[in-house]
Formats: sequence, C-alpha cells, structure tokens
Amino acid sequence: MDPVRNPYAPGAGQRPPELAGREREIRQFEVVLERVASGRPERSLVLTGLRGVGKTVLLNTFRSMAIQRLWGTGKLEARPDQSIRRSIAAAMHMALRELAPRHRAPDRVEHALGVLKAFAQAKSDERTSSKQGGPRWQPGIDAVAVRGRADSGDLEIDLTELFADAAAIATDLGVGIALFIDEMQDIPPDDVSALCAACHELAQNGGPLIVVGAGLPHVPAVLSASKSYSERLFRYARIDRLSREAADHALTAPAGLEEVGYEPEALETLYRISDGYPFFVQAYGKVTWDMALNSPITAEDVGVAAPDAEEELAVGFFGSRYERATPAERDYMRAMAALGDDPVLTNDVAAHLSRRPSSLSPARDSLIKKGLIYSGERGLIAFTVPHFGKFLRRQPA
Repeated sequence: MDPVRNPYAPGAGQRPPELAGREREIRQFEVVLERVASGRPERSLVLTGLRGVGKTVLLNTFRSMAIQRLWGTGKLEARPDQSIRRSIAAAMHMALRELAPRHRAPDRVEHALGVLKAFAQAKSDERTSSKQGGPRWQPGIDAVAVRGRADSGDLEIDLTELFADAAAIATDLGVGIALFIDEMQDIPPDDVSALCAACHELAQNGGPLIVVGAGLPHVPAVLSASKSYSERLFRYARIDRLSREAADHALTAPAGLEEVGYEPEALETLYRISDGYPFFVQAYGKVTWDMALNSPITAEDVGVAAPDAEEELAVGFFGSRYERATPAERDYMRAMAALGDDPVLTNDVAAHLSRRPSSLSPARDSLIKKGLIYSGERGLIAFTVPHFGKFLRRQPA
C-alpha cells in the first residue's frame, strides 16, 4: 500500500497516531493537575518501565496536558555524567517564561528570574566546564542575579529555595509548575538526594510544583536508596506492554482513518510477534503496511513483512545497543540470554561463565551504567530492552 499514507510511527519518544492503552494514566494525571492547581496536596509522579513501552511518549502527553491548563512546564533528560543543576535551570527558565506574560506583578517575576539566574551560576562541586578550566556557563536569563538566594552551591538548599520561589509565581496565577525529567535513573546519586529533599520540603509547604519523572524499572530503588521517604514522596506508575485489545486498537484506529482494515488472523499474528510492546507494535505495523498489497491486511502480509521488521530492529533497536558493549560485556549479556528471558541471578551468570561473581562486577556495573541491564533487587539482573535476550541468542558467538 501507499507508504506515504503509512500511519505508524516507530520513533524514539515519538507519539503514535493512536495512544492506546494509557487511558487510566491520563485520567490519573488529570486528577493530579486539578488537585495541585486547587491547592490540594498531591505527590509527584514517576513512570517506570522497560525501554520501548512508551514512557517518554506518556511524559510528553502529560506535559501537553499541563500546557493546555496554562501551567508552566519544563523538561530535561538526565545524564549520568552531568549534574542536573544546569538542566533544571534551563527547564525552570522555560516554565517561568510561560507564566511571565500573564503575571500582573512584573517585579515578582523579575525577582524569581533573578533567583533562577543565581541558581544557574552558583559554584558547586558539580561536573561543569568551569571546573575543568573552560568558560563558566552563562544562562540566557534576562535578569540580574539575586545574590544570597539559591546560590549557596549546595544543590539541596538551592533547589529548595528555587522551587519555593517559582511555585509562588504559579500560586499568584492559580496554576502550577510541572518539571518533567526523562531517564531519571541517570541522575547522579548526590543530585537524586537533593531533588528528593527539595520535593519533600515543597510538599510540606504545599507549593504547586510537581516533578514528573520517567525511567527504567529500578528507579524506585534508586530513589529509595537516596532518601528513605521517597517511597511516600512519589507515586510510581509502572508502564507495561499493551493488552491485546489495546494493541489491536493501536493498529486498527489509524488504519481505519485511511480506510484500511485487518483480518483477525493478522492482528493475532502481530500481537504474538510484538508481544504487545508499543514500539514493536508500531515497528511491525509500519513494515506490514508497506508490504501489504491491499486491504484488508492478512496474516500472510504479516508473515512476509516480519523478517524485514526484525532486520530493522536488529540494526536500529537492538544492534545499536549491542555495539556499545565491550567484548567482556557482550559475554556477560550472552550468558544472561542463555539463562532465559526472565530476571536471572548474578551467581547463575557467573556459574554459566565459570567465573567468580566478584570478577564479573566491573562488566555488570558498566552495563547498568550504559542502561543495558538493571537490577530491580539485590542479586537479580534483567535486560532493559524487551526481547534483547532473543536477539542475543541469534547472534554468532
């Protein structure tokens, strides 16, 4: 069929034409927005799940919902080798800029922007170019830095003061501020502690500012290791594969707009090979559309298209991650794959490789830092990418 009319979008963080199966999470976030804006207490939110389940898509959807309600919003993506000070400064600048034109007291907005500039320029122990001998970062904030506020260099103190002043601007307008953080598991440990403490202080004071994060399944453990009260500070929503009904709807709804249908056997086959993971649903749907000759799309069409879709996934989705691993790390992952697709014991991996567990710690820790595997609980590890074990079992030794 006409590839120009192909409705499917298997991109990284790209919203599919039909956001199926996420109605509950969207309704819950609508409640959060309404409660915060009306001054009622509400916890910040963290989305967790494997790669390819649509966490970033849902995060962006939540941000659009906040913008529609005239909230101030900002978004950042955490990196393991970079403090969040600069990224949060840029995100909060964006949020305040969205609120500023509607505020009736320009001097209050000017003060908040000055505090933000002081926060951004504060010297600390973070890993910045200024510490490496390069030029000090100069944020593009058109205000005079307010000295003595959010500029102590202690990220926990500075974030607490910045959040309080920014929340006050939102309170004046009867709205809120939402800070969206993707790849939350990559926030450096000290910064995680500071962020949790600032959110805790803000929650006690009732400020209309929330953090909405997204990350891999072990994010709750990362936050809990930083602050014991984080399990009460955040509400965790696990984002998983789609049900059969939702996966079918993700395929048939956009196709129906193009007057294209599916035979029941085709939908059954697509669900079986995609396993309901949203990225795979889009990937297989896109290639199947291009391969099909006419409507309705049949199981035979899916069978012809599946090898091409798998080849694309092997190169772009799986292969790019596999290439990032060293030979020792690949051996470790192959051992994991040989033991099955469920989480495996680190001791079992060591036994499979005929090695001592301690000798494999560097490879395991490096794979965790690279986001290829995660440890949801002590002694257990799993792949962050669905079907990665199947991909590895197909690779030559």
